[in-house]
Amino acid sequence: MENLHNLLVCRHSIRKYTDQQVKPEDVQLILEAALLSPTSKSSRSWQFIVVEDKDILVRMSECKPAGAMPLKECAFAVVVCADPAKSDAWIEDASIAAEMMQLQAADLGIGSCWIQIRDRYASDSTPSQEIIQELLEIPETLPVVCVMTFGYPAEERRPADTSKLLWEKVHVGTWKSAE
Repeated sequence: MENLHNLLVCRHSIRKYTDQQVKPEDVQLILEAALLSPTSKSSRSWQFIVVEDKDILVRMSECKPAGAMPLKECAFAVVVCADPAKSDAWIEDASIAAEMMQLQAADLGIGSCWIQIRDRYASDSTPSQEIIQELLEIPETLPVVCVMTFGYPAEERRPADTSKLLWEKVHVGTWKSAE
């Protein structure tokens, strides 16, 4: 990408992927972005599990009734967990790392999608987090915040229209309601 702003305008969640595998060095760069992400008080409360096994990815996609289908088609996924004992900002730490991976992937021409896991449930009311933890043998002490899917896009998305940005959501100095 030419610059960060262009990357932000062009990046979208990608839910359909080609069969093309992602090069190991690109996977490493995506993971490096997560490991470079800032954390509260340098706690580094996050943990990441890389999943490439197609059968496991399909089983992971069943952790909730809607919104997890990109797991079936992605080249790989990264489960983002964090340790609440290490930081009271563990959700924020994990979320920043997930977004850093998305930006790095977009810069490499790789699509991604955030699959929300925290506070989501399977059809039988089992917490999605428990399903992922059990499937991947993640300790109970490490809540799963999200799963990030990655792969080469099999869909085209238009860049965001910056003329439609919600500037009324921006307040300078103090809160000012839109009138």
